[in-house]
Amino acid sequence: MIWLGEPDDANRILPPALILNATKDMAVMREEIFGPLLPILPYDRVEDAISQVNDGERPLALYWFGEDARVRDQVLANTISGGVTVNDVILHLAQDGLPFGGVGASGYGHYHGEHGFRALSKEKTVFIQSRFGAGGLLYPPYGALARRMLAILQKFA
Repeated sequence: MIWLGEPDDANRILPPALILNATKDMAVMREEIFGPLLPILPYDRVEDAISQVNDGERPLALYWFGEDARVRDQVLANTISGGVTVNDVILHLAQDGLPFGGVGASGYGHYHGEHGFRALSKEKTVFIQSRFGAGGLLYPPYGALARRMLAILQKFA
């Protein structure tokens, strides 16, 4: 582990840390991280990285760094996560116009703005048919127009 500062137990300060060569069996890889820890998992091919993401629980966030749009699109198309930030971290959370939420064990639904309102509300559908709906042909009492339409249709029967 590489600390990017000095831990201070007395003041409960935990500086950011890189966990190099992390493995799937480490607790930091099995439990949700609420701290400034960044596990680094090595891979040789992008397909290996995609497999590592897909072999575990769906992540709340996926962070992709790079300049190759083809590889970025390959990762985005072949993984599932709550949200994605490209070439940065956490900032997808701060976009009020975009939905925020998880998938599977990382949560469900989307929150923020209209997305949150819809996710946390139960909309009721109400449809009231106009008394002139379908020209008065669908429901009794049937009038002269309905009789004329039936007469026309009977000519073709």
